[in-house]
Amino acid sequence: MANINLLPWREERRQELKQAFLVVLGIVAAIGFALVVLADMAVNSAIDGQNARNQYLEKQIGELELQVKEIRELEKKKQELLDRMKVIQELQGNRPIIVRIFDEMVRSLPDGVFYQSLSRSNDAIKLQGIAESNNRISSLMRRVDKSEWFDDPNLTAVTANPIFGEQASEFTMSFNISTPSVIDEGEE
Repeated sequence: MANINLLPWREERRQELKQAFLVVLGIVAAIGFALVVLADMAVNSAIDGQNARNQYLEKQIGELELQVKEIRELEKKKQELLDRMKVIQELQGNRPIIVRIFDEMVRSLPDGVFYQSLSRSNDAIKLQGIAESNNRISSLMRRVDKSEWFDDPNLTAVTANPIFGEQASEFTMSFNISTPSVIDEGEE
């Protein structure tokens, strides 16, 4: 028993351990590679999922923006219609006022005074006329001043015009319309 050589057995054992180590190393490397691939696939899947959600959200946002645009257009049309309705209501409400203004102009017109032209700008009326005398113009001014429908009579020009008579004068006058606060219901 003196000559037993253990070297080949040790060498074989080292080879076996080395092979086992390499196999384990290969298995660990394969598992590591598989984990990396799985992790990459999971991350790519998550990215694809997020991109799909982003696209869905962008699509929904686009649809909502179209709806918001339509709503704004509808609100604009609604406001235009409301404005038109308001104008129509004002015109309907003011319709009898112009008749009363003309009626009041006739009532305040003294004998011997004639209107040649009449213009209205908002609530201001400017008229040109001819009077048989300056007294008739003064009478017109007093009547306009007493009227509930007119304010601030202002005589801007008076010129003699003998074509219509010896004392005849052309005049230019302006006054404002003032709607009475309480309109007598019996007059309507």
